[in-house]
Amino acid sequence: MFDPESYANEAIELIKKQITGKAIIGCSGGVDSVVATVLVSKAVGDQLLAVHVDTGFMRKNESADVVKMMERMNINHKLVDASQEFYDALKGVTEPETKRKIIGEKFIRVFEREAKAIGSEFLVQGTIAPDWIESGGELRDTIKSHHNVGALPEKMEMKLVEPLRDLYKDEVRKLGRYLGIEFSERQPFPGPGLAIRIIGEPTEEAAYIVREACAIVEEELEAAAEAGKMELPWQYFAVLTPVKTVGVQGDVRAYGYTVAVRAVQSLDGMTAAYSKVPHDVLEKISNRITNTMKDKVNRVVYDITNKPPGTIEWE
Repeated sequence: MFDPESYANEAIELIKKQITGKAIIGCSGGVDSVVATVLVSKAVGDQLLAVHVDTGFMRKNESADVVKMMERMNINHKLVDASQEFYDALKGVTEPETKRKIIGEKFIRVFEREAKAIGSEFLVQGTIAPDWIESGGELRDTIKSHHNVGALPEKMEMKLVEPLRDLYKDEVRKLGRYLGIEFSERQPFPGPGLAIRIIGEPTEEAAYIVREACAIVEEELEAAAEAGKMELPWQYFAVLTPVKTVGVQGDVRAYGYTVAVRAVQSLDGMTAAYSKVPHDVLEKISNRITNTMKDKVNRVVYDITNKPPGTIEWE
C-alpha cells in the first residue's frame, strides 16, 4: 500500500542529499511536474527555480494559470516564452518520434540557458514510471519516446534528479493530495503538449485549432459530469487530423479539417477504456467546434478505441 507521507519524507531527505546547490525544474502545469516542483521546493526552498516554458503548444490559458498557481504556493518561478523557437524547430516535421525528440532536445536547451543564468547544474524532472516504461530500452520495446526520457539529447550539461521516477499516476495523485496541491486532480497532459495532438506538421495555425477544440471538449465534458450526466473521464481532449473533407456551411460548400474527440477511463495510464459519452454531449461538442471554427473544421468524430491496441494520445 502506497503511503504518501512516508514517501514524501523519504524523498525530501534524499533530494537534500542529491541537490547540493541551485536547481531548476520544468513545471509544465501537469500533475507530475507540479508534484515534483512542490516536493523539491520543500527540500531546497529558494534554491529551486521552477521554469514554465510556453512552447506555443499549451492548452488555452495554461501558462497564465500555472504562473498564478506557483504564485499562490510561493514557489520561486519564471515564465519563458519559447513558442517561436518550437514552431521554427518543428517546421516540416510530421513523424511522431521525430517530433518528440525535437521537443525533448529543445526543452533541454531552454533549461540549460536558464540554469546557466543562475549557476545551476541540477535539472529536476517529473518523470514517472510509465514514461520510462513506454520509452523503451534494455528489453522493452519503444511505444513512444517521452520527451523527458527517450527524447532527451545524448549530451546534456546538467545532472538529472527524478524524485517521482518509480511512481504511477494514481500514486502521484495521492502524493499531491497529501502535499495539498490544487492541481492534483488535473487530467494528464503530455509533455510535448498539443504538438502531438496535431497529426502532421504542428504549425501555429494547427495549434490554434486544436487548442480551441480541446478547450471545448474539456468544458463540455466537465459540465456534463457536473450535471450528473456522466462520469468525468480520466483524460479527454481533441486531436486535429490532416484529413480534409467536403461539408456545408449554410448553403455554401466547405472544405475543412476533421477533429477527433478522445475520452478514456484509466487508473494509471497503462491501460484505458474509451468513455461512454452520452450522444447529446457529443453532439454539443461537435456543434460548438464546427460553429466556433466554421472556416477551418467541418467534421467531428469520436474515438472508441481502448488501450491496447491504441494508446491514449494519438501520437
